Amino acid sequence: MVEVIDTYQTIEAPAEGMYKEKGSKFIAKAYPVKSDEQVKEILEQIKDDFHDARHHCYAYILGPTGNRWRANDDGEPSGTAGKPIHGQLLSFNLTNTLIVVIRYFGGTKLGVSGLINAYKTATHDALSNARIITRTVDAIYKVTFGYAMMNEAMRLVKELNLQIVEQHFDNTCTIKLRVRRSLESEFLSRCSKIEGLLADFEYED
Repeated sequence: MVEVIDTYQTIEAPAEGMYKEKGSKFIAKAYPVKSDEQVKEILEQIKDDFHDARHHCYAYILGPTGNRWRANDDGEPSGTAGKPIHGQLLSFNLTNTLIVVIRYFGGTKLGVSGLINAYKTATHDALSNARIITRTVDAIYKVTFGYAMMNEAMRLVKELNLQIVEQHFDNTCTIKLRVRRSLESEFLSRCSKIEGLLADFEYED
């Protein structure tokens, strides 16, 4: 039987870090994110809030397996900003996390190695200040059953320790459940044994 990996690490809440070198100031901001749209909104807000900064460089990783990512140098020499930011996300083993490093130029150029070090160190500081947490990968299911099957349905919820997201009880009852991916096959197997109960997958969270 293939083991299902259904946990990942992310940060619990926004955090900040800082690095200064030869008059330049690098402010690193870390955010928990779940979508490209969220990333876009945060970037727009930061560019608005720090409109007088020279660069707004960033990297992010999305998805439980960390398979979606992007790094952006925002005008810095290629590979000197986005890549070291992304490298820190990897070394902290994080996903669903965005880091933006805002640079105020101090008048003295730092060179390629100086820039890489600055963006890496600012990012490391922000992530060191963040609380890293482990989250589960869950499937959201809509379960429909007749009122007469209520006890069996609720026993299933209790025994598998499932979280109810929404519920509506009438002649036909519906509950939305959060099911850990590692429990999914057992959950579906047990659902199939309850007469008249339907479990429909809605989305992964």
